[in-house]
Amino acid sequence: MRKIVVNAMGEQCPIPVVKAKKAMAELPQEGGEAEILVDNEISVQNLGKMADQKGLKWNSEKTAEHEYHVHIFVGEGQEKPKVKAAEEEVCMPDRRGHSVAVISSSVMGNGDDELGKILMKGFIYALSQLDTLPETILFYNGGVFLTTEGSDSLEDLKSMEAQGVKILSCGTCLNYYGLTEKLQVGSVTNMYVIAEKMAGASNLIRP
Repeated sequence: MRKIVVNAMGEQCPIPVVKAKKAMAELPQEGGEAEILVDNEISVQNLGKMADQKGLKWNSEKTAEHEYHVHIFVGEGQEKPKVKAAEEEVCMPDRRGHSVAVISSSVMGNGDDELGKILMKGFIYALSQLDTLPETILFYNGGVFLTTEGSDSLEDLKSMEAQGVKILSCGTCLNYYGLTEKLQVGSVTNMYVIAEKMAGASNLIRP
C-alpha cells in the first residue's frame, strides 16, 4: 500500500486539510494512506472531521509535545476527495489567545478553603467558556492538584486542551506532593519553561 507523507507542521487551517486532500488525490486507484504531520490538536480535529465527512478511516498519534501524525486511509472503490480552494474549507475556529493563565493553588482567594475550592472550580469552568481561551495554563505548587486524579476540574481542562490550550504542570511540584503518576491532563514542565511562558505572555491571568 502506497503512503504519502505530508509535512504541515506550522501550518494553520485550512492548509493541512488542503494538503491532505491533494495527497489523497495522488494515491493510486487501489488506494493507500496519507500521513499528515501537524503541530496542534485543532488541525488533528479538522483533518478527522474531513475524513469522517468522506467516510474514510483515520487515526492519530501524538509523537512529541508539538507533533501529531494523522493517518487517513483511502481504499479501493472509495471516492477520492477533490481539492478545493482554501477559502472553501470549513475549519474549527482556533479560540486561543496569547494570554497565559497562572494557577498556583487549588483554592481561590484567602479565607475558607472549602469556599476557595468551589470558587476555583467555577473559575476554571468560566475560563473554559471564554470567547478567547488562554494559549497556556500553568500549574505549580498547590495548583497541580487541579490537573491530577480526583480533581473536579479535569473535564473542563480536557475540553480546553482539546481546543489547543497547553496545560502544563510543574514537575518538581508533582514530585513533591507525590502526584507524578496521577497526572490526568496536559504534560509535565519545568520552572524554566514556566518562566519563559510568563515572560512571553501578552497578558497574565491570575485567579
